[in-house]
Amino acid sequence: MIHTGSMLQLTFCDGNTINHYFCDLLPLLQLSCSSTYVNEMELFIVSGKDIVVPTAIILTSYGFILHSIFQVRSAESKYKAFSTCSSHIFAVSLFFGSSTFMYLQPSSVGSMDEGKISSIFYTIVVPMMNPLIYSLRNKDVKVALRRTLIRMY
Repeated sequence: MIHTGSMLQLTFCDGNTINHYFCDLLPLLQLSCSSTYVNEMELFIVSGKDIVVPTAIILTSYGFILHSIFQVRSAESKYKAFSTCSSHIFAVSLFFGSSTFMYLQPSSVGSMDEGKISSIFYTIVVPMMNPLIYSLRNKDVKVALRRTLIRMY
């Protein structure tokens, strides 16, 4: 609602074609012929909160998890715990990294093409990779993937 309220304050000029593959805030701001400074600050603050707070919570929880893993004596148990954690960290870092790149930089720095690529990552690539990332922990899936790759190459 904050974004919508801020967008209602803008006036839009001639062009009505959004240079993006979905209706996102930054491409809409480019269509405005009035000052978008307030909108950009609001976007930076809201996006910063939506990215920094979950990232801090996830990193804090992984700090506790790592502390617990280091308390385990069995090397096999440590390996299993690290393999489980690493797949989740990989997926989370892809999602938050691409959304950080998209929303937490000044509008003058990034081009719209970079924004399109970044938004493809956090809206399409990461959700598509999640099943693959999490299923590779399964031994049967790993063996089937190796067989497939050997046959292909």
